[in-house]
Amino acid sequence: MDDYPSDGYGEEEEEWDREGLLDPAWEKQQKKTFTAWCNSHLRKAGTQIEDIDEDFKNGLKLMLLLEVISGEQLPRPDRGKMRFHKIANVNKALDFIASKGVRLVSIGAEEIVDGNCKMTLGMIWTIILRFAIQDITVEELTAKEGLLLWCQRKTAPYKNVNVQNFHMSWKDGLAFCALIHRHRPELIDYYKLSRVNTLHP
Repeated sequence: MDDYPSDGYGEEEEEWDREGLLDPAWEKQQKKTFTAWCNSHLRKAGTQIEDIDEDFKNGLKLMLLLEVISGEQLPRPDRGKMRFHKIANVNKALDFIASKGVRLVSIGAEEIVDGNCKMTLGMIWTIILRFAIQDITVEELTAKEGLLLWCQRKTAPYKNVNVQNFHMSWKDGLAFCALIHRHRPELIDYYKLSRVNTLHP
């Protein structure tokens, strides 16, 4: 097992948990963009999700997502449909994330199985922060600094996006939407979202 520095991932997730998802419009936008990100990987395995709250509850597609983005094989999932089977599968996914040096704060299998939106989105954001940096190499920068620089460069053409950090710069969802639009413009109508965001700050 590789050892990875924390690079502050735990702190970022802890801030997410403390803030909570108070704005329904923000939550809806995050669900849409996170679903698009997950599906961009899950389609490589011939599947996708429709409802991010529901479709990760049994842990099967969550485990598959981690296998696709990591290139590694997770333990064999439990195929039963009872609650304890679902919790076991989600725990296997969370254990895998933890094995990569990521500290999951206040995210438990029970919350994911129960369809807790805040916890599910927090978990996906943690996965993005951890696994999005694997192919990024910037000389003399830490992984987190390299990822921040990469995000800044990718979102530079988007006038209403200003990425300065991994917390406040992402709260309105536009930076994440911009990243998806930059690489897969067919997945999201970024300019429609940005107009809505400008009209309803």
